[in-house]
Amino acid sequence: MPHSKKTVVIGFIGSTLDQGKTEQRWQRWRPTLSLLMHDDLVVDELVLLHDARSQKLVNFLQSDIRQVSPNTQLSRQKIEIRDPWDFADMYGALYDFVKSYPFDLEHCDYLLHITTGTHVAQICWYLLIDAHYLPAKLIQSSPTHRQKPEGEYRIIDLDLSRYAALNQRFEHEQSENWQQLKAQIATANSDFNQLICEVECVATRSHAPILLMGATGVGKSQLAKQIFQLKKDKFYLTGAFVEVNCATLYGDSAMSALFGHVKGSFTGAASHRAGLLKTADQGILFLDEIAELGLDEQAMLLKALEDQRFLPVGSDQEVQVEFQLIAGTNRDLRTEVQAGRFREDLWARLNTWTFFLPALKDRLEDLAPNIEFELQRFANQHQQQLHFRHDAWQRYLAFAQSAEATWQGNFRDLGSSVTRMATFAQSGYITLASVEREIQRLQQLWQHTPPSSNSVLVLEELLSTEQMTKLDEFDRIQLEGVIRICQQSKSMAEAGRKLFAVSRQQRQSSNDSDRVKKYLARFGLTWQDIQV
Repeated sequence: MPHSKKTVVIGFIGSTLDQGKTEQRWQRWRPTLSLLMHDDLVVDELVLLHDARSQKLVNFLQSDIRQVSPNTQLSRQKIEIRDPWDFADMYGALYDFVKSYPFDLEHCDYLLHITTGTHVAQICWYLLIDAHYLPAKLIQSSPTHRQKPEGEYRIIDLDLSRYAALNQRFEHEQSENWQQLKAQIATANSDFNQLICEVECVATRSHAPILLMGATGVGKSQLAKQIFQLKKDKFYLTGAFVEVNCATLYGDSAMSALFGHVKGSFTGAASHRAGLLKTADQGILFLDEIAELGLDEQAMLLKALEDQRFLPVGSDQEVQVEFQLIAGTNRDLRTEVQAGRFREDLWARLNTWTFFLPALKDRLEDLAPNIEFELQRFANQHQQQLHFRHDAWQRYLAFAQSAEATWQGNFRDLGSSVTRMATFAQSGYITLASVEREIQRLQQLWQHTPPSSNSVLVLEELLSTEQMTKLDEFDRIQLEGVIRICQQSKSMAEAGRKLFAVSRQQRQSSNDSDRVKKYLARFGLTWQDIQV
């Protein structure tokens, strides 16, 4: 017949209620002693936690324990806690005890005694059990209204996996989380559904960076905002959602925008600036088009991610910060690393959770609900009910799902298309004639636009809003032409030869690369900025 396991109870001494030296002490409830008075509970060993001030009380209790339960072995464990109401002090002390205690699960069953005392200690015990550092069930004791000295006790198993009803509830809540994340993402695509499910799991269980890869317009920004809202609703963060397109950060101002600066650190620094990283403290920082960041900014960002601190421009005092990074890009960062335009160590840091968002042409089953969504959004904004005529709907949907529709701008193209048709709608209806005109517009648009992977970056993605407002139409047209030639050239020298084919013949010494470099610098751009 196998030998039964020993029952070991671990708990704090009751520094007040366990006191008593007169005979009257046997008539009242004393938490440690009373636990040993129950006929249906055999305690083989009692591990009593105490501090130096309770040494005499432990000695006194030992003699009472012999009278109540002579077969119970008393083990003393001295623990020093500076402030029992300080969470860090309490958890640290209990964690050290648990990690050093020689648990023998083969021969012993462990019960953790909780009763009166600080709630901080009880919370810390719960956390240690839930994290599987402490292999014990809870035994909770309390006095009764009838003033029996033994009081009453109850054993509580915190292994929630044993409770089927709770498991079903958790699974239901997890499903609700998923639905919350999908609330603004209409999809019938099974692969994309699976991706959203994985993103939801990561968002609620990990604080590591998330990288969203995909072409322009696939919904990276929208998904990042949904992740933030999910985490905020679940109280995983308290800070803000801070979004910036890295293509708008250029030159010396990029460092200041991201990491802030101190007053007087450079010309024009008339006041202190916190920077975007600090603004995102305790929240989420979404860096869209992260491949556009310069190498120096990449190095600073990596340090901030790893050390949770950084130096603002012109400061010798580091700033502490804690945020979750979500990065977006329409470029292949592996190619960028090989070309020397993106740091390999930052790529490795970002690559823990990488999600590839599919293009619209790969989610044809999602076209119908997204067309309806965009139409309803327009209707809500303009307080006007809108519908497709039946023949117009069939024609537009058939074209949208055909191979002829390339949707190079993805959901941006789709949203703009629906907006145009809705604007021209008469009497609340989009007609077949309106659809035919829109199809012609899209065909012309895509005919003159190279594939998205090689498309010319629009100036809005390269220049800030302030720069765009100060740009003459002449300069805009000229700059777009220069950028197009540069992107079609293998090197700056080749681009210069094309751009200055006539004027270079009239120079004794021509440095085509330098002329291109200086022209781009007028707009705060570099050769690397405009490469695709």
